[in-house]
Amino acid sequence: MADPSACGTACQFIKPDYPGMERAVHGRARKDGDERFFGPFQAMYRAAMTPAKEGAQWTGITTSLAADLLERGCVDSVLTMVPDARDRWKPQPALITDPADMARARGMRMGYAPLLALLEEAQAQGFKRLAVIGIPCQVYALRKLEASLGLERLYVIGTPCSDNTTTENFHRFLALLDEDPDNITYLEFRADYRVELRFADGRQRLIPFLSLPISDLPADFFPLTCKTCVDYTNVLADITVGYMAGEGDQWLIVRNARGAEMLERLGDRITLSAPGSKGKRAAAVKGFIANIERAAGGLPLRRMPKWVRPIVSWLQPRTGPRGLEFARTRVEMKAAETILHLRHALPAKMKNMIPDHVWAIAEPYGLTPEPHELLLTKNTTGEAARPGAEPPTGAQSRAEDTSALP
Repeated sequence: MADPSACGTACQFIKPDYPGMERAVHGRARKDGDERFFGPFQAMYRAAMTPAKEGAQWTGITTSLAADLLERGCVDSVLTMVPDARDRWKPQPALITDPADMARARGMRMGYAPLLALLEEAQAQGFKRLAVIGIPCQVYALRKLEASLGLERLYVIGTPCSDNTTTENFHRFLALLDEDPDNITYLEFRADYRVELRFADGRQRLIPFLSLPISDLPADFFPLTCKTCVDYTNVLADITVGYMAGEGDQWLIVRNARGAEMLERLGDRITLSAPGSKGKRAAAVKGFIANIERAAGGLPLRRMPKWVRPIVSWLQPRTGPRGLEFARTRVEMKAAETILHLRHALPAKMKNMIPDHVWAIAEPYGLTPEPHELLLTKNTTGEAARPGAEPPTGAQSRAEDTSALP
């Protein structure tokens, strides 16, 4: 963009301020309970478009929300990703003004593309009302830049994200999955512990998570930024559309009034129900942490014996975490992954990059901060306090240790 120095304040991976940004976007920071895991929200649903949209990754909720905004004239354009003309898996930023063109944006991409660079193109075209579909690191930067964009209206539709890689790396991954990678047209990590592949000839293949060739990937397959992301659920979006708690459908997190407005407009085109929650996550998270501790130290991952894998793969979707418990599991795993990889690779960055709520999520697993891993500031009493904490007053300041983690 024209002002590259804006990266210093806009980038999620330099010195994120999630409590402050949550208050700015939603009017308050997250509370305890499920908001500790998923960020501020008004409501959560298990959802599906009825009927599902052709060519959608799931049922087409994300693109339907955006198309509806265009149809009703709420926005002039939607900023999103479409496939590159030469590679269906490569993302290409686009400004879409025709609701029918939102079909081009259906489906998953893997790779890096400068989505927010088109904000300047939107300004040049005089667009004052904009919708943006983005992953967490894009949405964080968008929110940091929002006040300077001169927009009359901004709708933000977020999708969860944990790991990204180059499109070239992704093609190598596809080649490890199947002997016919060039004909794979669809890939999805499902909540039933399997990856679904679809092929150009109509075939479908399901691969259990435990059979994925993750241990065969190079150490730098995912960048350190993805391994240390603290925003899996896209907490600064108006509405988050994902799969983790959907149990086969999609998972909607309505975060504020603008998100509720978008969802309401879909009416009976979308089917909503309460998300379920089954199973226990502790054992899965502990096993994940043990592997990450080895990986962060440069040691090979422990491979499960081949004869055990079919047994565990059968048990996982029946006894493992499901629904909201599956989503909590993934968020706890990401919190632990962030702490362990930063401790190994960039310990000096920990005090700036790890918000309080991430430490709180990881604490039940024995991952607690050392003094040098905390960024201490001064509160109104002159005592040490964590950034983002509310200044203590009256009896609260006398009764609480303001330097403690929540």
